[in-house]
Amino acid sequence: MFAPSFKTNVDVYDASVAAFFFVPTISNYETVLCHVLWYEPAHVDYCDPTFGRALINSLIVALISTGLTLATGCMAAYALVRFRFAGRGAVSMTTLLMRMVPPAVLLVPIFGIWTFQFGLDQTYAGIILVYTAMNLPFVIWSLQSFIVQVPIQLEEAARMDGANPLQVFGLVVFPLIKPGLAAAASFTFRIAWNEFLLANALLGRDTRTVPVTIVNSITEYDINWGVIMATGMLLAIPPIIFTFVASKQI
Repeated sequence: MFAPSFKTNVDVYDASVAAFFFVPTISNYETVLCHVLWYEPAHVDYCDPTFGRALINSLIVALISTGLTLATGCMAAYALVRFRFAGRGAVSMTTLLMRMVPPAVLLVPIFGIWTFQFGLDQTYAGIILVYTAMNLPFVIWSLQSFIVQVPIQLEEAARMDGANPLQVFGLVVFPLIKPGLAAAASFTFRIAWNEFLLANALLGRDTRTVPVTIVNSITEYDINWGVIMATGMLLAIPPIIFTFVASKQI
């Protein structure tokens, strides 16, 4: 994918052009990012903002859904570990079983409910809620093991000093489970960033993410492999950066 992103479409189809020894060009990247560049590429007759808009959409969806999932999941995991109530074990096991449901099974009912009842199709909110619900069971299950390792004596000491339950969680527990949050964030972000099936069904022309845009750019009459490979390379950069930043907390 790296080498073809620097080839022209002619070179991609030309079998005589070597795989790694060719004259590179950044024209494919200029085509993808033409609307954010400070200059107008000479070879671009019409600047199509589709790929650039899709990159922004993917960032919005992935970052917000990851933040919501972590915020909700860490508090739910804390409640399951520290609070005693009937059916706690069943609730904990059910969260894991929910993660085992394939997204394809949920596609038709979610599409029907989101489209005809709530009107959330083709919106950021609709797909963000789906990704949050889809990744929440894994986050809850994974963070429970980190919260269990936090000494209960630290929380009791904070309560004796007058801290309320929210302060105990935010000032005592939260800093100690940062490695678990970082690992869960990395997993959640990559799932939301790369997911295609639900995004293809629920998102519209202006809210499509990069995986959907790449697939829709492949038509029966025209396939610009150079631009597609350049978009794929750009698609891989944010998860790498996010994982690198998150790994500093592990």
